[in-house]
Amino acid sequence: MNIAVIDYGMGNIGSICNMLKYIGAPHVVSRDHREIASCDKIVLPGVGHFDLAMQNLEKFDIIEPLKDLVLDRKMPILGICLGMQLMCSASEEGNRQGLGYVDAQVCRFAPPVVTGLKVPHMGWSEVSFEKENALSDQLGERARFYFVHSYRVTCDNPDDVWGVTDYGEPFVSAFVRDNIVGVQFHPEKSHRYGIQLFRNFVSGFGA
Repeated sequence: MNIAVIDYGMGNIGSICNMLKYIGAPHVVSRDHREIASCDKIVLPGVGHFDLAMQNLEKFDIIEPLKDLVLDRKMPILGICLGMQLMCSASEEGNRQGLGYVDAQVCRFAPPVVTGLKVPHMGWSEVSFEKENALSDQLGERARFYFVHSYRVTCDNPDDVWGVTDYGEPFVSAFVRDNIVGVQFHPEKSHRYGIQLFRNFVSGFGA
């Protein structure tokens, strides 16, 4: 089971590779669509600005090959933080269209003023998983993950929502649609829960 970690110049690639190495998952870091296509699953990382990320994906000619692999060939993909947001239709952070794998939009985080909560949402928060699937194995009903983000995802289809987190108000912290999974948190920085999620993605999801 070989994992392709997409390199488009943005993301915690080193931390993700360390996690994959820790769980014994063979992987490559690549932006070459032929090498990516030879793998079994994809991780789409991301830290930074939405429009710049889409610009880089376009510059490195990754968008169309990824679309073929994910939407046509149904290769499992895990989008992390900005990687999750890129798989949505659009974002308030920029003007470019997203990859559009999931019917969802990305909105600026605006917790109610009375809560006194700051943006970005940063630190450890619980994720309540709304439905069981191969990714949920051994995570429990409320696992703790590490977050750093100023924007959040809103899904058009409630059936796509997998995880919900409260930060002044509930927001979608993970979605799943068929072979596509996105998480707003950073499993590569989330210790035992992150380790388990990566194991579930590599060994169980899409099997």
